[in-house]
Amino acid sequence: MAGATAAVALAAGIAPASWAAPARTGRERRIGIIGAGQVGSTLGRLWIESGHRVMFASRHPDRLGGLVAELGERAGAGSPAEAARFGEIVLLAVPYGALPQLGRDLAPLLRGKPVLDATNPYRWRDGEAADLAERQGVGLTSAGYFPDAHLVRGFNSIDASAVAGNAHKASPAIGIPLAGDDQAALEEVSALVRDAGFEPVVAGPLASARLFQPGTPLFRQVMSAERLRSRLDEQR
Repeated sequence: MAGATAAVALAAGIAPASWAAPARTGRERRIGIIGAGQVGSTLGRLWIESGHRVMFASRHPDRLGGLVAELGERAGAGSPAEAARFGEIVLLAVPYGALPQLGRDLAPLLRGKPVLDATNPYRWRDGEAADLAERQGVGLTSAGYFPDAHLVRGFNSIDASAVAGNAHKASPAIGIPLAGDDQAALEEVSALVRDAGFEPVVAGPLASARLFQPGTPLFRQVMSAERLRSRLDEQR
């Protein structure tokens, strides 16, 4: 499947000539993806290609049949609650304004789990939740909605098209900034970043997610892991 996807991506002009086949970094994981838009579907595809199992979730899981059929037996679809139960690790890839309600609905199901938060707040779309995130930082605000989960910020600072176009790039690998307070969760998410074809760069604790949230110099920037580490140091 990886080879077929690479060929399609190359034909579409979004994958570099230096694309390399995925290399597994650990055991197979079950990943619940809440939000099956561009970010969720792109990352889900990459993780399936690297050998993981993924359940995509949306408010209308019956509309995900085409995506699931395309990705094969390692893909499934369900409700957000089903994906939260299914995932050993859960990705949040929804509009930021959906997080308060998702927190009320799913927080008990995500207790103790690594949760990768790839959402971004925008005032024009997300209202009060975006205002709060801007005041106290996105990482800390997101964690407040899922207080018993081990939340890690990541894959929020790079567009889905850039993810598709730079995955498994030959050296130097593209860096993905991460921030989190739980070391085990950071290690789990870092493995998934590598499985998706990137190099994790830990910025620090969850409060450090401010360094790469919308409106900062590092937002929507694509650069090598080495360059990213240098830029993060400059922003501290």
